Amino acid sequence: MHPIPRSFRHLGSPRRFYPIRLIHSAMATDSSQREPRALTSPQLTRISKSMSFVLRHGAAKAGIPMRSDGFVDVDDLLKFPKLRHVTLEDLQQVVAADQKQRYTLVSVDPNTATQPPHWLIRANQGHSLAVKDLQLTPIVSPEEVPTVIHGSYERNWPSIEVQGLKRMTRNHIHFAPDLPNANGVISGMRTSCDLLIYIDAAKAMGDGIRFYRSPNNVILSEGIDGVIPPQYFSQVVHGRSRPIH
Repeated sequence: MHPIPRSFRHLGSPRRFYPIRLIHSAMATDSSQREPRALTSPQLTRISKSMSFVLRHGAAKAGIPMRSDGFVDVDDLLKFPKLRHVTLEDLQQVVAADQKQRYTLVSVDPNTATQPPHWLIRANQGHSLAVKDLQLTPIVSPEEVPTVIHGSYERNWPSIEVQGLKRMTRNHIHFAPDLPNANGVISGMRTSCDLLIYIDAAKAMGDGIRFYRSPNNVILSEGIDGVIPPQYFSQVVHGRSRPIH
């Protein structure tokens, strides 16, 4: 039997001495074989809000490089303080569970066979950051968008009635091509909106206002200097039931 090293004599009998390196190796093996954790609804929401902030508004301030098409490296995104506990598998769950399809997550083939896939992610719309190549599809004819609706709240109507719809801090004003959950519509307005503003797309496009369609079917417009004036409202509905204008 080998003598007990002096530094370990306080541990007692040699039968209680275990090789630390072997224990760590076993733990690492078990960890690598674990199934990805299933996120709860609150966890999904919390992660999505942090992702949305970085990908739409805060990448530059956070020091996260963003490509001209809005994509950022997942490794860089996960360095953001509120996302440091998040894994790629967590991001995949958030993207898959997002009913409004706010994000695009793609893998890029590695340069060599020994490198793992490289992952990129972006928000599909809603940016306040300058993003040039969001892959928005220009709408060239009013027939492509027979219905264009902006969802808001009744408390905002006095201002909207006078000043029109503003893009605020975002790059575009957002519209839905129909009511939520109708004809497959999943994004473009919150389901809690109690003020619906229908846009006369033919009149607006005739006056040079441009509209685009995002990858998740949200209708976007810069308006005129960031505004869709009230003259392009075809109908305003309160509570989704009766016209108020």
